[in-house]
Amino acid sequence: MYFSLAFILASLPFLTAAVPLADSPASRGIAIAITKRGNGIADPSELLSGVRHSVAKFQRGFTAYERNTGVAHPLSKSIKLSGRGSGGDPMTDFKAAVWYGTISVGTPAVALTVQFDTGSSDLFLPSPKCGASCSGHNLYDPSKSSTAQDLSKTFSLAYGDGSTVTGEQFTDVVSIVNLTAKSQTLGAATQYSASLSPDQFPSDGLMGMAFQSISQYNAPPLFQTLISEGVVTSQVFGTKFAASGSELFIGGTNSALYTGSFTYIPLTVEAAWQATFTSISVNGKSVVGSTAAIFDTGTALIIGDPTGIAAIFNSISGAQAVGDGSYTIPCSFNTPISFNVGGKAVSISPASFNTGPVSQGSSTCAAGALASATLTTDFWILGDVFLQNVYTAWDVGGSRIGFATLA
Repeated sequence: MYFSLAFILASLPFLTAAVPLADSPASRGIAIAITKRGNGIADPSELLSGVRHSVAKFQRGFTAYERNTGVAHPLSKSIKLSGRGSGGDPMTDFKAAVWYGTISVGTPAVALTVQFDTGSSDLFLPSPKCGASCSGHNLYDPSKSSTAQDLSKTFSLAYGDGSTVTGEQFTDVVSIVNLTAKSQTLGAATQYSASLSPDQFPSDGLMGMAFQSISQYNAPPLFQTLISEGVVTSQVFGTKFAASGSELFIGGTNSALYTGSFTYIPLTVEAAWQATFTSISVNGKSVVGSTAAIFDTGTALIIGDPTGIAAIFNSISGAQAVGDGSYTIPCSFNTPISFNVGGKAVSISPASFNTGPVSQGSSTCAAGALASATLTTDFWILGDVFLQNVYTAWDVGGSRIGFATLA
C-alpha cells in the first residue's frame, strides 16, 4: 500500500516549552512542532480534487466577505462560477494539506485536534449531537462546559458534493498550550459529512487563521481573540513547513529558524492572506507577471490560471500536460523556478515542486503546480509547495505577510 501524493501532516505532541518574548506571561510566544508524513505515489485525481476544493473555499470566503462587509471582495470576479462545485467547503479535500495540532476547549478543558488553516477564519468542532457522523473523532460537549455560552445561532458550511456541516454557535474558553482565549466563538457541529471521517480528515475540527471579514460566524478568529484579550503582545504568528523541524509559532517568530531580515508585502485586503507577487521566473526568465495571490496553509499546491501555469511548464524540459490542468515532470527535475515577492526571490526547490512518481518505479513525477480553469489571470493560490521554501511571518497587526530565508 502506498501513500497518495496528498500531504497528510500531523502535529507532534506539544512538548515544546513556551519561548519568552518578554517578562510578562501575556507576551510569551508558543512554539508548536509539526511534522509531515505520507508522501509517496502521486494520485492525479486527488491532486485535481485539491485544486477544485481550494478554489471553492475562497469562493465561499468571498461570499462571506460581501455578506459581512457590504461590499464585494476585489477578487470575487476572478473565480468563474462553476455550477455544482461553487461554494464548496474547504474541508472536502482533507488529504491535500492538513497541518494539525492540539487545542483545549471548555471548563473542564477537553483536548481536541484542529487543522490550522490560513485560508479560512472559523473554529468548529464535533459535538455529541453529531451522532454516528462524527464517529472516530473526539467531541466537544458544550453542555458539560461551565464556561460555554449558547449564542442561539446556527451555522451551515456547504460542500462541493452537496453535503454540509451544520451546527450551533457558542463562545467558550479555548487554549493553545498556555495561551488562553476566555471568550472564543466556535461552532459545535451537529452533522459531519462523510468527507470528515477520520480516514480522510485526521483532526477533530478546524481552526481558521485568516480575518473576520470571511468568517461564516462574522466573529474574530482565535488568534485575533488572543490579541484583543491581551494574551499575546506580538500580533504575529510564524510558520516553517518542511519534511522535518516544522513549526507553528504563536505570538511572534522563531529567529532560530530563519536568517536575515523579513521581506514584507502589504495585504491588499484583510480577508484571506492576500497580497501580490511581482513575477515568476523559470531558468532566470520571467514567464508570469504581477498577480494577486492568496497564501494558504490549507492548500497543498501552487494553483494558477491555465495561461500562467502553461507558461511555466512550456519552459521546463520534459514537462508534459496530462489533462485537467495537471502536468508531469521528469523525476530528475532541477529547473530553477522562483517567485519575486516584494523584491525577494523565493526559489522553489526541486524537492518541493516534485510531488512524487506517478507509479511505482516511474521516472515521471507529478508537478506541484496545477491550473484551474475557474481562475482568471489575476488570482493564484500559493500553498505548501511555495510555503515550505520560506519562513513566513503572518502579521495581523501590520496587515502584511513576510518571508525570510530558512536557517
